[in-house]
Amino acid sequence: MFDYAVSLFKAIYPGEQVPPEFDQKRQNVVSTNERLQQEAQAVLDVIENPDVAQALRQDKNQNLQYLKDNYNLTLEQITALYNFGQFQYSYGNYSGAADYLYHFRVLSTDNDLNTSAHWGKLASDILTGRWDVALEELNTLRDFIDSRSSGASSSISDPALAQLHSRTWFVHWSLFVFFNHEQGRTLLLETFLSPTYLNTIQTSCPWILRYLTAAAILSRKASSAPTAAGTAATPLSSRVRNAIREVVKVVQTEEYQYSDPVTSFLRELYVEFDFEAAQKALGEASSVISTDFFLGEFKDEFLDNARYLISEAYCRIHRKIDIGSLAERLNLSPDEGEKWIVNLIRETRMPGADARIDLEKNVIEINRPPLPVYQTVIEKTRQLAVRTQALGVAIARTGQVKPEGQPAAVN
Repeated sequence: MFDYAVSLFKAIYPGEQVPPEFDQKRQNVVSTNERLQQEAQAVLDVIENPDVAQALRQDKNQNLQYLKDNYNLTLEQITALYNFGQFQYSYGNYSGAADYLYHFRVLSTDNDLNTSAHWGKLASDILTGRWDVALEELNTLRDFIDSRSSGASSSISDPALAQLHSRTWFVHWSLFVFFNHEQGRTLLLETFLSPTYLNTIQTSCPWILRYLTAAAILSRKASSAPTAAGTAATPLSSRVRNAIREVVKVVQTEEYQYSDPVTSFLRELYVEFDFEAAQKALGEASSVISTDFFLGEFKDEFLDNARYLISEAYCRIHRKIDIGSLAERLNLSPDEGEKWIVNLIRETRMPGADARIDLEKNVIEINRPPLPVYQTVIEKTRQLAVRTQALGVAIARTGQVKPEGQPAAVN
C-alpha cells in the first residue's frame, strides 16, 4: 500500500522528491508483518501438529490447559493469530485473514475478540467471493449472536440492546451473501421473516423492507411454479410459500416509517387493490431497482415476477379479460403483452384456473371452479387452534388466568 502511495505521489507531483516518511512507514509495516508472522507461525506449528489436532476437544478451556501443559502455549500467544489475521485484512490479503481468524476463533476464550474474529472472517469471505463459505460463516455468526453469551459489545452495557445492535449489523451484512448466493433469496426470507429478525428490522432498520419485499417477489415463481415430472425440487417451507402474504402485512404495518416504490407496489396490489397505482409503482420500482447495489442484476426477473403477481390478482377477480388492457397494466406494449400472457398460460402459472385465449375477440377467458365449502372452512380455521393456544399462554403469563388445575386469582 505504501508503494502504491509513492506511485500516486510521483504521478501527482512529478519531479518532486518523495517525502522520507513514506519509506519510514514502509519499513515499519514490513517489520511489523515479519514480527506478527513469526508469532503466528509459532502457534500454527503447534496446532497443525496431527497429534495436537487429535487431542483437542470441544472444551476450549481444556484445550488451552492441554496446550499450556504440553507445549507451553498461552492465551496471549494464541492472540497472535488474531493480530496477524487483522493485519492481513488491513492490507487486502483476505483469504489469509480468514484462515488465521478461523484458527484463532477455534482456540480463543476471549469473548470480545471472538466476536471481532467472527465479523472479520465473514467480511473476508465476502470480499473473496466465496459465497458457500460465506453462507456457512453467516449461519455460524447468527448462532453466535442469538446465544445470549455472545455478547455483545463492551461499549453497550445492556445485553438486550447489544444483541439488537449485533442483529442489526447482521441483517445489513447478510445482504451481500443473500443476493449473491444461488439460494440466497429464499434463505433471506427464512431469516428475515423469523420473529426475531423481523422484530429487528421493524425496530432499528425498516429500510431493509425493500430487500425483504424484493426477495418475496423474486421467490414467487419458485413457490408457485409446478415441478416438472421427473425433476427433484428443493421443498420450500411454508414461510417461503406464504412470504407474499406475510410481507404485505409487515409493509402495511410499517408504512408510517418507511415506504418506497418496491414496497408501495405490493401494498397497492394487495391492500388497496388499485391496479393503476400498482402499475405506476412498478414503473417507479423498475428505476429504483436498476440503480440499487444489491437488486440491479435482478431487474428483469423482478419485473417478470411482479407482472405475474398483477396478472394473478387481476385474473382472480375477472372471468373475461381484454389482452390489451392487461398488457397496459403490465407496462407492456400490446404485442409484448400478448406474447407474455401466452407464455404465462403455457407455463400453467395460474393454479386452480383454466385459462384460454380467444384470438378473435382478443380476450382471455378464465374458468375458475368454485372452492368447496369445506375447503373454505379449512382455510379460515387453519391457524385457529394454534392462535388460541398462543393467546391462552400469553394470558396465563400475565397472571390474569392461572394454568388449568389452579384456582384463578380473585381481584
